[in-house]
Amino acid sequence: MTQSTAVAISVTGADKVYPNGTHALQPVDLKVQQGEFVTLLGPSGCGKSTLLKMMAGLLPLDNGSVQVWGQAPDARQPPERSMAFVFQSPTLMPWATVSQNVSLPLELAGVPKAELAPRVEDALKLVGLNQFQGHLPNALSGGMQMRVSIARAFVTNPSILLMDEPFGALDEITRHKLDAELLEIWRARKLSVVFVTHSIHEAVFLSSRVVMMAARPGRIVDEFEITEPYPRTTDFMVTSQFARYAKQLQDSLHRASAEPVGSQDL
Repeated sequence: MTQSTAVAISVTGADKVYPNGTHALQPVDLKVQQGEFVTLLGPSGCGKSTLLKMMAGLLPLDNGSVQVWGQAPDARQPPERSMAFVFQSPTLMPWATVSQNVSLPLELAGVPKAELAPRVEDALKLVGLNQFQGHLPNALSGGMQMRVSIARAFVTNPSILLMDEPFGALDEITRHKLDAELLEIWRARKLSVVFVTHSIHEAVFLSSRVVMMAARPGRIVDEFEITEPYPRTTDFMVTSQFARYAKQLQDSLHRASAEPVGSQDL
């Protein structure tokens, strides 16, 4: 995939020390180009989620800066340059229907009511759930709930998608299916994605670039370009090229894990 030279996200000298003294990140520099699929990989406690939340403007920096399309993460952007965040769990309102959950970002943004239904329907079609608009979350499987969460992110038509290990709690079959569907949406919408995972295989399958992080303090220690062309299918996962990439990441992760790590991911 040919990458644009435009920078979607720029992190410069960003660091974070929590009130309990934990040095979550030492100064980190990272650029995400428009259209890239960048995965943050590393042991627990290496600051992957901390860095992702800084990119989203959900967590303040102690030093350094984060820019999204050249502005602060919380700056008002034109609709075509919006950003969406998908958390580890679906975080759905249990009393609200699928349609109501997906429409929430539009309602908060003041989108006219006449526009809500067609945009919600389009987002649910994108994840294959347009027949479940009236269902409550507890009537859906874990994988379907995560699809609703992804639809809620896509309903705003973002240009940047930040995902914090969204499929980690799912079974392997569902996880592989959602990984493949995510790639199709990424390519179709020309998104810039930053994706956090603990899975080496998921990182190889999805990414155009993998950023390896180590802990105590959190820092970037390695980067890998995954040059396998898109579209990628599960057949890629049984090739010698896939095994070679996985071995490189496994060796790098082993080195990154040699440092003491915290008890939980930050």
